Amino acid sequence: MKFISRKFHAVLDYMTGIVLIAAPWILGFADVEGAKWSAVIVGAMILLMSFLTDYEGGGKKVLSMSTHLTMDVIAGIFLAASPWLLNFDEQVYMPHLIIGILEIGAGLFTERESQHSHGHHLDRGISPSH
Repeated sequence: MKFISRKFHAVLDYMTGIVLIAAPWILGFADVEGAKWSAVIVGAMILLMSFLTDYEGGGKKVLSMSTHLTMDVIAGIFLAASPWLLNFDEQVYMPHLIIGILEIGAGLFTERESQHSHGHHLDRGISPSH
């Protein structure tokens, strides 16, 4: 069941990227290196990927929506597991776990078709019957 639109997903992406980059300082774990850098790097990756995706929030539109959503799930799994993988779970784990789970959900429940994938045959002057 895909109940998140691409347009709403784009808004979520940019918000999530910004929140992850700011989280270490807002939530007070900037002194925990693994926690800080895993959040900042995943946040930056989400922003870059969003800019490159063929959806309403994309600038370059070179990455398919399906690839974007697969990367969301992978990033979410990494983020959710990062406190234990990178051994900072005793200092902080909730922001990474919660945002990671939400990222997995966004990847699983968003429509997978790219913005320009339907009707692209019309852009090249080819009739739909061919």
